[in-house]
Amino acid sequence: MQNESMSDIIATYINKILQEQERIEIQRKQMADRFQCVPSQINYVIKTRFTPENGYVVESKRGGGGYIRIMKLDIADESDFIDAMLAMVDEQTSDRDAAAIITNLYNNEIISKREAQLMYAALDKDALSLVDHPNRLRSEILRNLLVKLKYQ
Repeated sequence: MQNESMSDIIATYINKILQEQERIEIQRKQMADRFQCVPSQINYVIKTRFTPENGYVVESKRGGGGYIRIMKLDIADESDFIDAMLAMVDEQTSDRDAAAIITNLYNNEIISKREAQLMYAALDKDALSLVDHPNRLRSEILRNLLVKLKYQ
């Protein structure tokens, strides 16, 4: 635990709660007090670890009685799940966002480990380093892969 960053500790805490409940509502200030960190650290964890690409929906309300609500995406079937992932692919998908989508597909047992590795390799920044617009190409490849998965 000594090597864990504060972000890892906060994310682990939130994940443990989400394993027991379908959603969590937190207040930044209370959470920051609990972990003895600044509220912006809580924002950072939520913004980077609890994204739709990682399988979460985040809602927030600002102000004195404000909260941050985190919910695990509840997808009824594979087709709906793939549709949700497709909706996250924009015109300029980064290497990191593509990797998060692939990891989510693997974690939800939609693709095998081997399929995930092949997708990572095809969309990796090194694989697309020779083209002028790698993020645009990555988006098109990822979109095509997801459509093929949906209709296999």
